[in-house]
Amino acid sequence: MTGRLTTHVLDTARGCPAANLRIDLSRCDTGGWLHLGSFTTNEDGRVPQPLLADAAFRLGDYELLFHAGEYLASLNSTSQAIEMHGSEAQQGHFLHEVPVRFRLSQQEHYHVPLLLSPFGYSTYRGS
Repeated sequence: MTGRLTTHVLDTARGCPAANLRIDLSRCDTGGWLHLGSFTTNEDGRVPQPLLADAAFRLGDYELLFHAGEYLASLNSTSQAIEMHGSEAQQGHFLHEVPVRFRLSQQEHYHVPLLLSPFGYSTYRGS
């Protein structure tokens, strides 16, 4: 069995997938973090292809960097945002970037979703 890595993002404040959210993938390598690629979620909040699969899938430590601030700012500019509180209403968002660091330790499917709102987030190992 070969391993693969997938992700998706749900906008829990709006109750829908987070479309057009940029995600960077990096691997911890000798000397620091090595950027492996940038991806954008589709209308279903998913990156349509695995972030890592087949020969590209290697065991080790990884980081998904979700560009939440860009996504939330785009909602403000298109009048899709929920009502904000205090100074966040003027700045457009509280979260800027959401880093999620994790370890791939076996050749299997790893799914790392992000549940996002303007003021918080959660993640877990999905299936």
